[in-house]
Formats: sequence, C-alpha cells, structure tokens
Amino acid sequence: MEFSEKLTALRKREGLSQEQLAERLGVTRQSVSKWESGTALPELIKLISLSEMFDVSLDYLVKDSLEEPEPAVETAPDTARLERKLDALASDYRRSWGPYYRYTSRIKIFGLPLLSIRLGRDRHPSRNSLAVGIIAIGNFSVGVVSLGLISAGVFSLGMISLGLLALGMVSIGGLAIGLSAVGVFAAGAAAKGMKIAVGVAAAAGETAVGYDADAVNILLWGDGLTSAQVQAFLMEHHPNLWRPFLRILSGIGALIR
Repeated sequence: MEFSEKLTALRKREGLSQEQLAERLGVTRQSVSKWESGTALPELIKLISLSEMFDVSLDYLVKDSLEEPEPAVETAPDTARLERKLDALASDYRRSWGPYYRYTSRIKIFGLPLLSIRLGRDRHPSRNSLAVGIIAIGNFSVGVVSLGLISAGVFSLGMISLGLLALGMVSIGGLAIGLSAVGVFAAGAAAKGMKIAVGVAAAAGETAVGYDADAVNILLWGDGLTSAQVQAFLMEHHPNLWRPFLRILSGIGALIR
C-alpha cells in the first residue's frame, strides 16, 4: 500500500475531512488532496505530525512494504535515516518529470520583478508556474518583454504569443508575425490584418500583399517582389505607417515564395 492510500485510510478512520486534516497540520486542503492523490509528498515535519496524530510509525507511513499500522514509539525518530529515505523518494519523483527552474529577481519596477523565470516540466502547474515580470521567461509568461511557450506582453515571443509586437507559430497582436498571424498588421504564411496583411495567404480589411490576397488594395506576388516594390505599395496606401513597421512588412513581403 502506498503512502497516499495509507493517508486516505487513516484520515477516514479518524472521521476527518481533508479540510479538517489540513487545518490541524497548518496546510491547505489542496496540499492534502495532492498527498492523497499521490502527486506530492509531505515534508519531513508534516510526516512526523501525521505519525503522532494517527499514532502510527514513520516507517509505516513511508514504506510501501508495511501494510499493517505500527504504533508510534515514544523514542525520538531516526530522522537522519528518514531524511535519506525521503530524499531518495523525492529524487525519483523529480527525475521522472525532469528539472524545473524558478527564479524571481528582488529588483522590482512598478511592483513587478525585473526578471521572472519559470522553466521546465512542472509536475504540479499552479499560479506560481506563471512567469510574471518586466522580463518574463517561462512555459507560460506575461511581461513587458515575454518569452515562453505561451506568452503575452508588449513584446511577445512564443509558440503562441499575444502582444503589441507578437512573434510566434500562432501570433495575435498589434503587429503579429508568425506562421499564422492575426493583428492590426499581420505577416506570415497565413495572415489576417485589420489594416495590412502580408503573407502567402493574406487577407485584410484595407491592404494585402501575397501570393493569394484579399483586400481593398491588393499587391499579388506574381513572379516575385522586391522589398522596394512592397514598400512603395504600402506607402501609397498608408503614408503614415510607422517606419519600423513599414520596413518589417516590406522585408517579409520580399521573402514570400
């Protein structure tokens, strides 16, 4: 019998709910739920508290081979041996899911950490798994500059990205660049823009450049376009377009194949 099963049985034997057990141990109900589902292990001090609370030995709690509850002894527990056992269990637990790196800088700007990193395979995703900061890097990230599998920010880079400037496999933003892009200005293999779309398949409310384009103003790829041709076309219909955006969209337009 595993620890999770033993804990569930002992709690029910005492007629306690998960909330009541959590209150006695000074932890959250979610922690107790994770212990009983086998997705987490309690700290050493909590194991000792459980041993005393249910009047069973520490060996019984941590050793799967012991099926019958053993009364807790009054002598001091062999904490060193128990710590080694728990370290081994935790090590196996971590190896099965890979490393997870977490860092939050102490420097804050407008209440946000200057740098927040949450990288790796987190077996227990939670609110703390989200990287939030001025510069955010993680599986899931939100920041002024955001890099992640799923990212959101002023400048966002990720598999799925959302931002004023968004780059990704799937991107949504003011200027969105990606295989699939949606934005006010969009560029990519498939691009849909409110103002301008540049891509192999491009659709826009006003102006589109691409091999297959649909908009009020259209420049088709034909046998190929140069950056100067795309730039002149965009300037004709959008003379006030911000020059960095103009250069980016013109450069991508020249790459369409």
